[in-house]
Amino acid sequence: MKILGSLHGFHRIVASLTMAAMLAFGAQGAMAQDATETTAAQQTEEVAAADVAQASSEDVGPGADAYTPMKPTEGKGMPIAKAIDVQQQFSPIGHQANALHIGLVWIMVIISLFVLALFVWVILKYNKRSNPVPSKTSHNTLIEVIWTVVPALILLGIAVPSIGLLSAQYKSPPKDAITIKAIGYQWYWGYSYPDNGEFEVVSNMLSKEEADAAGEPHQLAVDNRMVVPAGVPIRLQTTAADVIHSFAVPSLWFKLDAVPGRLNEKMLFIDEPGVYYGQCSELCGARHGYMPIAIEALPMDQYNAWVLAQGGTIAGAEEEEAAAEPSAAPLQQPESAEPGAPGAGAAPVAPTA
Repeated sequence: MKILGSLHGFHRIVASLTMAAMLAFGAQGAMAQDATETTAAQQTEEVAAADVAQASSEDVGPGADAYTPMKPTEGKGMPIAKAIDVQQQFSPIGHQANALHIGLVWIMVIISLFVLALFVWVILKYNKRSNPVPSKTSHNTLIEVIWTVVPALILLGIAVPSIGLLSAQYKSPPKDAITIKAIGYQWYWGYSYPDNGEFEVVSNMLSKEEADAAGEPHQLAVDNRMVVPAGVPIRLQTTAADVIHSFAVPSLWFKLDAVPGRLNEKMLFIDEPGVYYGQCSELCGARHGYMPIAIEALPMDQYNAWVLAQGGTIAGAEEEEAAAEPSAAPLQQPESAEPGAPGAGAAPVAPTA
C-alpha cells in the first residue's frame, strides 16, 4: 500500500510539472503571437500616403482644388441624437420601406394590447376568488382554429408587402442610368465614374478638428464625397480590393456588399439634393470604423459641371461644350490621400481628455 501511495504521489508530481511546463510554453507562445500581430499591425499602419494616392485618378481637371463642399443640413441624411426611429428617407425605396416599417409597428402594438387585455381578463375572471370551482375544459375546437388561422393570415398579410419590398430593392436600373462604382479598400473608399471618363476619387475620413471646422459630424465627414446627380436613376456598383466591405447609407435605405473579385449592383435614386452619410457595415479589419461614406447629391447641371472639373466627359455633350469652362465651381480635390488622414497613413487616435 505504501508503494502504491508513493507511486500515486509521484504521478501527481509529474502531472503538476507537466502542467506547469505547458502553461509556461503556452504563455511564451501567446506572447510571441501577440508580438507578431503587433508587428503586422504596425506594418499595416505604416502604409505610405503616396501608395494610397495611387488609387486616385491623375486625370483631374485644372483648378479642381477650388471645391467648396455643400453644407449638410442638420438632421438630414445623418443620425440624430436620442432618436428612436429610423432616419428620414430620401429615396423611393426608402419611403416604401419606411411605410412598411410603420405599419408593422402598429400591428405589433395592436397584438400586444390584445394579448395584454386577454391577460387582464383571465386574471380578473378566472382567479381563485372569482372562480372557486375551476373549469375542467381541456379543448375548444373553435378557439384552436381561431388562434391558428388568425396568426397565419396576419403573417400572410405581412408577407405580401415584404416580398414586394424585396423585389423593389433589387429592381434592375434602366439602361440610361448613370453608372458609378464604389470600391472598398482597407480602410477608405474609392469612387469611379465609368460613364464619365473612368476617373476615380479617393475618400478618407476627416479628423475631429477638420470635421468640426467644416461643420460636419465627426467620423462621418470625409475629404472627398461621392458626388452624384439627384432625381435620376444611378447604377451603383460595388466591389473591393482586399476584403469584404459593405456600402450602406441608412437615409437612402441602401446597403450593398462590396466583395473582392465580384461586381454587385443596385439602383440608387435620390429624391433631392443634399448630403447623405453612411458607413461600411461589414467588419473589415482594425480600422473598420474609420471608413465613412458621404454622398453629395447635386442637380444635374451642377453634377455635369463637377464631372468636367475632374477632367471627365459628358455623354452626348457637344465638343465645344466639353471644352468650355464649367459654369459651377470645381467640386473635388485632385487627391484625397492626405498625409496623416485616417486610412491613408497614421491610425486615428482617440481624443484625450
